[in-house]
Amino acid sequence: MAKRLKSNARKSAVNKLVKKTDNRIKEENRVIRTPKEDEQALKLVHAPKISSAMFMRYNTQLGPPFHVLIDTNFVNFAVKNRIDMFQGFMDCLFAKTIPYATDCVMAELEKVRKFKIALKVLKDPRVKRLACEHKGTYADDCLVQRVTQHKCYIVATCDRDLKRRIRKIPGVPIMYIVNHRFSIERMPDAYGAPMT
Repeated sequence: MAKRLKSNARKSAVNKLVKKTDNRIKEENRVIRTPKEDEQALKLVHAPKISSAMFMRYNTQLGPPFHVLIDTNFVNFAVKNRIDMFQGFMDCLFAKTIPYATDCVMAELEKVRKFKIALKVLKDPRVKRLACEHKGTYADDCLVQRVTQHKCYIVATCDRDLKRRIRKIPGVPIMYIVNHRFSIERMPDAYGAPMT
């Protein structure tokens, strides 16, 4: 009786080692898979390529002088809150900053008449212009595309949807306006970013 129990235990251990699709198993007990199931089982999930500028969660391309991509509503809120944009960048980052405005951002500001002052601020010679190669003038898509290609920018925006999209991109800090001053999130502490 004891020998029979041992042999049954040995058979069950062997059955666990043999796959259910193995040809050595009887046909009525064998599981037969279709080729589509095999293809789906072997299908690899491709991970997105990580930028060479990233070291863990730290972006090595960020450093003084900082390059800041400006969104339309950031300039508008800076004007409404009576914040000098260039002095605000200095107060927030404690270093020299180079503000950039894309053609799409300028086109959005030119479309709406009430953004006249914000347009004058961006036409300042200290703000560098970036040419857009794509079709359309939707600034959010333009900024997200540019930031995914080049991780050297800080994105200045107050738009919730754009912030949500940029947070999905690793290593890109976001500058926004809170309590009548500029603040920044996802910036390494070494640069003295103010905590909110």
